[in-house]
Amino acid sequence: MRCAQDQRGTGTWGRPFPRHMTPVIVALFEDYGIADRVRTELVADGFPTDRVELTSLLETGQADAEPGDAFVARVSNYFHTLLDQDSEHNGEADELAHRVRGGSSAVTVHPRTEYEIASARKILHRNGPVAMEEILH
Repeated sequence: MRCAQDQRGTGTWGRPFPRHMTPVIVALFEDYGIADRVRTELVADGFPTDRVELTSLLETGQADAEPGDAFVARVSNYFHTLLDQDSEHNGEADELAHRVRGGSSAVTVHPRTEYEIASARKILHRNGPVAMEEILH
């Protein structure tokens, strides 16, 4: 899987998004410790804690706020809330949920400026995500 790199952005799965929307960047890490360190780096770089989320088996984060009786359903609903657009079911959301259920950890960033987009990408890429998705709402 490849990671997004240009200013306009495409996700790991290759779908481009328009510039006029605010991105959500989700990076997947195989190791919880790395994901936790990435979250700390993002906050140290100036991202407010409410715009950096970690979702894993060890720390469910915002997924707990989603409907569902089990962790599996809540994580899936969480990623669909972030990634589905125009009532279209997003397969990337299912893949991310599957990987988190399998032990990977996801860091979600909600950047608001061009500087924050560039900064988040730099920090995320430096830490070697196994996949990365950028979607705009």
